[in-house]
Amino acid sequence: MNKDRFGFAGTAAAFALIVSILVAPTSSASTEVIVWADETRGPNLTKVIAAKGDWVPGYSVKIVTFSSYDALMDAFKKATEATGPDIFVGYGSDPGLSLGNLAPIELSASVMSRFNPKQFFDLTFKGKIYGVPLDVTNVGMIYNTKLVASAPKSFGEMVIKYKSLKASNGLTAGLCISGGGMSYGAYSVFSALGADTYLFNSRDGVVYGRGFIPVVFGQNVRKYLMDDKKSNGFFPATDQGCKDNFLAGKVPYTVIGLWESADYIAKGFTMNVMPVPGVKEGTYGKMFEGVSGAFLTKFAARHGTEAGAKLLLTNFFASTNGQVRYQAIEKRVPAEKGARTDSSLSVAQRGFGSAANLAGIPQIGAFLNSNKGGTNYWDSAPAYWTAVLVDGKDPVVEASKLAAIWRANTDDGKGKL
Repeated sequence: MNKDRFGFAGTAAAFALIVSILVAPTSSASTEVIVWADETRGPNLTKVIAAKGDWVPGYSVKIVTFSSYDALMDAFKKATEATGPDIFVGYGSDPGLSLGNLAPIELSASVMSRFNPKQFFDLTFKGKIYGVPLDVTNVGMIYNTKLVASAPKSFGEMVIKYKSLKASNGLTAGLCISGGGMSYGAYSVFSALGADTYLFNSRDGVVYGRGFIPVVFGQNVRKYLMDDKKSNGFFPATDQGCKDNFLAGKVPYTVIGLWESADYIAKGFTMNVMPVPGVKEGTYGKMFEGVSGAFLTKFAARHGTEAGAKLLLTNFFASTNGQVRYQAIEKRVPAEKGARTDSSLSVAQRGFGSAANLAGIPQIGAFLNSNKGGTNYWDSAPAYWTAVLVDGKDPVVEASKLAAIWRANTDDGKGKL
């Protein structure tokens, strides 16, 4: 279970908790499944459960809402049998999730088949699964149809288009990062050009002791992003001003997050979301998928509600119907395959879901947060762009340093999964 890049959990704060709803209350506490959630998820789960309260026949569902995610995490770490929930809803990558308060759950092959196997990385520890994937946070690329008529098929095609339009349209960049910053959002560009922070084998297992090929990545950076030793302007080393420039029609391609898509839609931009195309036509740069989950707690067994909690996890949280109903209100990208394509969701939700299907990888904090290589991923990634595109350092030499850092950090994280 690994740290979420966006810092949805930060410094613990004093909390106020609100009991949101109790559906079909019963006289016995042993038939009441208690779910804990934060200030946004709690009210939305309340609405969904109120609309359909029979997800688990014979059990009632009580949603307990906390004033913030910090407050939720603080309370969960301090929870006891007397105070704790049966199900906890939160970010699988959060280091504050205490395994001591969670319980493993065995999921059927039918339930497992509803999800991308990699989505369970942040819900698994030492081979045991502790919850079900609920939704994901990822980025995607959109393009300005007033500047480019159709989706680019390769990274090189975007560079060519930029160069042809730069002077006549006063472009400030070709591709820039509007959402997620130069570590999270820009990872797709690293990957598209051949640098992956960790590799997977054909069985979705992490490859250790080996990283990306520095000379290939460095040469691609030189070919597509540089003129001699200087940046050609296609890809800025900073995200500063990117969003405003894209909205002003000065950048044809940008990476954004679903959380800000309304700003672009309001300005008339189409949510033609796709992964950043790779160097080779038909390939894509990968993107991080931060997975949120609904987790079974050890308190459920002690409350006598474990059977009901497990059924709520599979019947509601892991089902197409449950995720569609919930994400129609929550407005995130569903994790479940069937829900991702449901027509009742927004075009943006379906677009980001499609992009994640094509190129999403788990956001594994055990690797990304490690400093074994001398620094962590989050600091080393933007430092590379600055060194090469701003300071004019050799892209292959700097790529060799980067590969060594990422490889050491991945190997260091092996024992933490």
